[in-house]
Amino acid sequence: MSENGSDFLKGLIFGGLVGVAIGLLYAPKSGKETRDDLTVRADEFISKAKQEMEKHREDYEAALERIKKTGSSIKHKASMAQEKIGSLAHSGKETAEEKRKRLKKALDAGVAAYRSKQKTKSVKKIKG
Repeated sequence: MSENGSDFLKGLIFGGLVGVAIGLLYAPKSGKETRDDLTVRADEFISKAKQEMEKHREDYEAALERIKKTGSSIKHKASMAQEKIGSLAHSGKETAEEKRKRLKKALDAGVAAYRSKQKTKSVKKIKG
């Protein structure tokens, strides 16, 4: 939108200057009349340029406000996502630690059972 407005304003200025130049070259009026006409046209041109500038300023301000609102919304959502990720990471860490402890207990119990069975076999061999 800004680029289109900028192009329009450039075209308006360029067109105005070309119009003034052509008007001066082909003017059948006297110097005083031509200067008066140029003054009137320059005032009209300046007035139109100010109107266009004001219109684009309003568009710019509206776009800036939308960007600020969107940025604020994105920042809030990112903050919430960061909190959720932190919570999930903490929960996952606790779960992993719990599973590790259970696995260690099971492994220790398996090793103890294996050793107990090995002792029983060696006692049977000695007795037998």
